[in-house]
Amino acid sequence: MKTEITRSSRRRSTVSARLDGEMLIVQAPENIPESELQTIIEKLGARLVKKRTRRVLNSAKALMQRAQELNKVYFKGQLQVASVEYVTNQNTRYGSCSPRTRSIRISHRLATVPPWVRDYVLIHELAHLAHANHGKRFWALVNKYPLSERARGFLMALGLEPASDAIGDEGEETRAEEVED
Repeated sequence: MKTEITRSSRRRSTVSARLDGEMLIVQAPENIPESELQTIIEKLGARLVKKRTRRVLNSAKALMQRAQELNKVYFKGQLQVASVEYVTNQNTRYGSCSPRTRSIRISHRLATVPPWVRDYVLIHELAHLAHANHGKRFWALVNKYPLSERARGFLMALGLEPASDAIGDEGEETRAEEVED
């Protein structure tokens, strides 16, 4: 996690921290020794990440509700979704879908992106319930979302979307047990 430290002569003894996306913003007294500050930063950072993760994981009900709303709008409510949940073990992808179990997992890192980006990821994973690949029919479904291209650009800027998949016009129609994005 990146850390931004601001030292102040007006601060006497307390160190405060907050998370802003993936950045830990720290305010510290000017005269605190570096080694002491690093220990405090590690503790505060771990506590804030744990708190955020707990809050994210507790919002799975809202995530499922949003997936159902998007299913109605973009898939005419035809998809059967068993579960949608945030997970903390997806660090190199933004989501995955298992068509066999009809379960969708979304990286907890997406809990902090704008809602329209999260909607794109949900639509992308929902589309895998209809087409378990990245073929033309899959992309035709995903691209019904008007902010698809913009959301993909946002994810690319975060390093979460592979640039090689950006067009979405290529790909073989194949079946896969689980699709990871």
